[in-house]
Amino acid sequence: MKNEWYKSMSFYQIWIRSFYDGNGDGIGDLYGVYEKLEYIKSLNVDGIWFSPLYPSPNADFGYDISDYRNIHTDYGDLEQFRKVLNRAHELGMKVIMDLVINHTSDEHPWFIESRKSRNNPYSDYYIWRDAKNGKLPNNWDSLFEGKAWEYCPEREQYYLHIFAKKQPDLNMDNPKVREEVKDIMRFWLDMGVDGFREDVITFISKAKNLPDGLPFIPAANGMPYYKDGPHIHEYLSEFREVCKEYDCFQLGEGPMTTTKSALLYMNGKDKVLDLMFHFDHMMADCIFTEYIRRPFKLTRLKRAFRKWQKELNGRAWNTLYLENHDHPRVISRYGSEKFHRESGTMLAVCYLFQQGTPFVYQGQEIGMTNIRLDSIDKYIDVSSKNNYHSFHLKDSVAKRLARIHASSRDSSRTPMQWDSSENAGFTTGTPWFYVNPNYKKINVADEEKDPQSILNFYRKCLKYRKKSEVALWGDYTEYYKASEHLFVYRRSYKNKYLLIVCSFSPHKLKWRNIREFRDRKGRLAICNYKNPKRGILKPYEARVYEY
Repeated sequence: MKNEWYKSMSFYQIWIRSFYDGNGDGIGDLYGVYEKLEYIKSLNVDGIWFSPLYPSPNADFGYDISDYRNIHTDYGDLEQFRKVLNRAHELGMKVIMDLVINHTSDEHPWFIESRKSRNNPYSDYYIWRDAKNGKLPNNWDSLFEGKAWEYCPEREQYYLHIFAKKQPDLNMDNPKVREEVKDIMRFWLDMGVDGFREDVITFISKAKNLPDGLPFIPAANGMPYYKDGPHIHEYLSEFREVCKEYDCFQLGEGPMTTTKSALLYMNGKDKVLDLMFHFDHMMADCIFTEYIRRPFKLTRLKRAFRKWQKELNGRAWNTLYLENHDHPRVISRYGSEKFHRESGTMLAVCYLFQQGTPFVYQGQEIGMTNIRLDSIDKYIDVSSKNNYHSFHLKDSVAKRLARIHASSRDSSRTPMQWDSSENAGFTTGTPWFYVNPNYKKINVADEEKDPQSILNFYRKCLKYRKKSEVALWGDYTEYYKASEHLFVYRRSYKNKYLLIVCSFSPHKLKWRNIREFRDRKGRLAICNYKNPKRGILKPYEARVYEY
C-alpha cells in the first residue's frame, strides 16, 4: 500500500440489479449507473463498491459466479464497465469490486469440468468427498440450504457448499486455484479498479479431514472448522502480494468475527487485509441471524460499537455501516417508521461520526424501509426461503411471515426509489422485483427539494466529516453506557473535540450536557431539528457539538 487513502474516504454501495435501469428492461444496469454517477458524487462520498457484476445464474443474485472476467449481460458489458470506471475516476471516486472466491456457481466452467470425473485437470478445484458409512461426509450445515453436501452422480461423490447448493466451495488448498484467483485480481486491477471487497473471505481455508461439527450452532454446524481455517493467513498473504503490485486496498467480510480475530488479519507485519466487515452491531435485535428475533436493545448496539472502536484504535482501521445487501433496512430495525425522517437522520449521525471508513448503501440515504409482502412465494432470496421453511415451523404462517418482514435480505434489494412516478422512476419497463409501495412518499426527487430531508442530511454529515480532522482521526470515548435511550460519545484529536448526542427514544428526553463540557463554549455544528431546545431532546434527535 503506497498510502492509506481509504482511511479518509466514504463509500457508496451499489447492488446493481435494483439501482437504476438505463435500457428499460426492468433490471438495473451499468447504463443506469453511468447516468447516476453525478448523483452519487453529490452525496460527498469518495468511492463506489459494486456488489457482483459478473455473469451468474443468480441463485444468490451474483454471489454465484459463472465467469470472473466478464460482465453479466443483464448489466452491460466490459466496454460499458470501463466507461463507468473511467467516469467515476474523472469525478474523483475510487471503484472497488466484489471478489467472491469461497465458492463459484455450479455453472462455472471449472465446476462443469470438475464434476465429470475424478482425474481431470479441474477435479481438485472443489472439495469432493465420498460418503461416510453410507451417509454424508460430515454433519456440517449449509448457511443457506439444508446440509452442506450435495451428491453428484457423475463422480459418485458429494461436493461441499457452505452456502446454496448452486454455490460449490472452491478448494483453496489447491495451488492452481490460488493462481486462478491471483490472475482474476490482476485482470481487474490492470483495468483500473482500486481494490476488492472480499466476500466471506475468512471461510476459504477448511480444517484438515473436515471433522464433524458439534451440533450447537443453529444452521451453522461445522463453522469452527471453516472459519479462520489453518491456512487462511498463508493464502491471504499470497493475494496480498498481488495487491502490493498496485495501489489498491482489500476489505474482507468476516461473519462471526471477533475483534481479536480481526486484528490478526489487519495488524502487524503479517497484515493481509486493510479493513473488515464484521456483524456484531447488526445483532442488536436478533441472535446469529436476523430471522431469529429479539427486541432491539440500544445497550447491545452500543456495546458492539464501543468494542470495535476501542480495541481497534491505533492498531487497525474500522468499517462503519448500518445497511448493505445482506441486511434489512435499518430504520425498520433500529429506528422508527413513524418518526421516519427523525430516526433516519439520527441513525446517520450515530455511525458516521465514529472512527473508520463509512459505507452508505443505496437507498439508505433517502431512508428506504422494509417491504412487507403477503406470501413467502413472493420473496426470492434463497436464505429467506430457507429460514421460513426451517425455523419456528410450529408458528402460524402470519408469525413466520412477520419474521420475514423483519429479516429478509429482499427488503434491501427492492428497486431504488428515484421519484414518485410509476415504478418509482427505477425503470420504464416492468421491474424485476416488487417496488416498495411507499415510494410516493420516500424518493430522491422529493428529498432533493427538502433541505431537511434525510438525503440532504447525509450530504451534510459526509461533507462535514471529510473536512474535520477530529471526525476522521479522533479517539472515541462513550458516556451513559447503561442508557437504553441515549447514545453519547466524544471524539478527541489534538485538543479538539466533537460531542455526539443521539436519542433513540420516540419521546422527549431531558438532557444536560456532559460535565466536562459544561463550562466550555461549544458550537452546535449539526442537528436534525431546526430549533433544538436547551435541556430537551426531541424524539430521535441528534446533535454534533464542536469544542
